[in-house]
Amino acid sequence: MARFLVLQLARLGDLAQTRRLLLGLGRQAAALGGEVHLAVDHSLAVLARRLYPFAVVHGLPAHGRPGLDARAAADRVFESRQALAALAGMAFDRVFCLNFSPMGMAVAAMFPPEVQRGYRMHAGQTDKDGVMRLVFRLARNRRGAGINLADIWAHLDDEPLAAALVNPAATARGGGLGVALAGREARRSLPPEMLAPLVRTLFLAMGGTRVTLLGTAAQAAEARALLRRLDSPVREACLDLTGKTDLPGLVDAISGLDRLVTPDTGAMHLAAFCGVPATAFFLSSAWCHETGPYGAGHRVFQAVAPCAPCLESAPCDQGLACRAPFGDAGLPRCLAGSGKALLPAGLVEYATDCDALGALCRPVRGEDPTLARREALRAFLTRRLAGVDGADVPGGLEPAGEYDTETDWVLPPAGRPARGEW
Repeated sequence: MARFLVLQLARLGDLAQTRRLLLGLGRQAAALGGEVHLAVDHSLAVLARRLYPFAVVHGLPAHGRPGLDARAAADRVFESRQALAALAGMAFDRVFCLNFSPMGMAVAAMFPPEVQRGYRMHAGQTDKDGVMRLVFRLARNRRGAGINLADIWAHLDDEPLAAALVNPAATARGGGLGVALAGREARRSLPPEMLAPLVRTLFLAMGGTRVTLLGTAAQAAEARALLRRLDSPVREACLDLTGKTDLPGLVDAISGLDRLVTPDTGAMHLAAFCGVPATAFFLSSAWCHETGPYGAGHRVFQAVAPCAPCLESAPCDQGLACRAPFGDAGLPRCLAGSGKALLPAGLVEYATDCDALGALCRPVRGEDPTLARREALRAFLTRRLAGVDGADVPGGLEPAGEYDTETDWVLPPAGRPARGEW
């Protein structure tokens, strides 16, 4: 019997983005009469069981809580000894550690290094397999990168599911327009004064039925600020659910929408998961080629200022210049479907799709300054990760020499498997 363990100890969006890996493992387990196990933070366990009913879900204390002192935090870990002991007592064919976190590395260390993929422990030291080492090299130039996080995780496995089979086709579901107010990072979201004309435009373009506002209780004030800026017909059509849904309730609210307007959020990934079209606004540190909505049928407006994408941890010294184009009067005209409207300078509109490597964003309007570089990199990665011949590098921009190192071509040290290395 084949048995697989995936350690996904990050947040909501990451859980949804693990779908390609988990579905591929589920297919293998079904063929071999095996099991897929998924470890998540306690707060996501109920949602994980709903999203992945074929998986055995284990809740672990991976996330901290505001105001939790050191003793209480230690007690949470001790309370999980039974779950950890159950995992330690199982033999897994492969263990996928997707996050570089203390809890993830500690759990991974319970298993032999030869079965570990992604981040792993060898002889008491942290280590990364070939795919993750390559990804870290790509991160030196995020602006030219072109591989979705979901596809990075999927290619840790030898038999990744075809990208087109991951999420349902994005189609309207009849429930009107949804608005995800903000993500965890405020500067990656649009303020109410910029968001209001965009919501109004889409509401009218979609026939003006209903608008559902989605967010946490902490975003209730932003919902009220948005409502004050909407015209009366739009405001009267709004249902404010900020702070009123748990995570399964959020899935219920999103799954019936016609479209979700959103920054780069967990709600956006849930919409793609459910096959609900997303209109996503990406700015600041959010880069749609890394974390855009997965699958065909979504629409992304990406800020491409010279400083984008930036680091969340670094203060912005450009006065949030990447946000300004979203306040341009030309953007609502583009959203309304005007073929003559000019996209504001500093933005590129993308349509999402899938290819042999995974998810991709195809430019449909605006000047994409990194297109040639990204196409060259995707061609290189398609050969390297997907094993597809004939992926030509455009314009002679062969990036292999930039991302290959000698250690990729030598035998791995004892205890580290050759499989997955190059």
